[in-house]
Amino acid sequence: MKALRFERHGEPDVLFTADLPSPAASADTAIVKVLAASINPSDVKNVAGRMTQTTLPRTPGRDYSGVVVAGPTQWLGADVWGSGDTGFTRDGTHAEQLAVPVASLRRKPRTLSHEEAASIGVNFVTAWCGIVEAAQVTARDTVAIIGLGGVGGAAAQIARRLGAKVIGVTRGTPSHPAVDTMLDSRAGDVVERLHALTEGGATVVFDTVGGSMFDTALGMLGLRGRLIEISATDRRQVTFDLADFYHNESRLIGVDTLKRDPSAAATILEALRPGFEDGSYRPPVIAARYALAEAARAYRAVLTGTAGRVVLTP
Repeated sequence: MKALRFERHGEPDVLFTADLPSPAASADTAIVKVLAASINPSDVKNVAGRMTQTTLPRTPGRDYSGVVVAGPTQWLGADVWGSGDTGFTRDGTHAEQLAVPVASLRRKPRTLSHEEAASIGVNFVTAWCGIVEAAQVTARDTVAIIGLGGVGGAAAQIARRLGAKVIGVTRGTPSHPAVDTMLDSRAGDVVERLHALTEGGATVVFDTVGGSMFDTALGMLGLRGRLIEISATDRRQVTFDLADFYHNESRLIGVDTLKRDPSAAATILEALRPGFEDGSYRPPVIAARYALAEAARAYRAVLTGTAGRVVLTP
């Protein structure tokens, strides 16, 4: 089979296509013919050398959708989707075939194409871990989401399906179907405006930016509010008033989806499936499709901030 590889870290040009032995099925392992695999920013960071756990040489890639071609009889020919911590210490999804634990197999939602299904994984899994698992959002909550990119947009949809009130905080005030109110993060009074809207602050703040937005996120919390952090985009070190923090009985929770292997991610994808099948969740827009041989161009498109999802079609 052909697979994307990198033997050293650097710009996307270090990627190349190699011929590798096809993986073999076993009692615990199934083989998936990969029909689509999206490229996440974490995949680009991985190639660049920003993921210290990565061992080389390696095939990158975390998300996929495809067809089971070897494994348990009941799974043969099934359309499946998946995600997880692949591409770092074990080979990932940017290949023609992928060996996955049988325990991680989940059927693709019938409402999604393979390209759409391959674009769900990391974004929606991260959002689910923050909104459902960490913050335990219910219909009683008001959720402020800082940044409405892939993860933030997914978080808004999940929070809305749970019945929560959703406030988006982003540059400008673009509309979003899952957001009740938009606030411009560039406004000097954005924290005060949120407190006025919520009569005291949000019960949950989901911060997809971190770093320079941490103070803003913390300031948006109401009494006993939960702040979810998933990134440190532009600054790793932050400070805050510890007395104010404990007087407000605030909670600060970090989420790292690299702690979820394919089987753990599969459990979350299965929980997400009803939302896609009943139309509550919308798949992201596919911005561009590339063959495996064009992967360097595809990775560069993600690196330069292409709006929408970039998908490889092995």
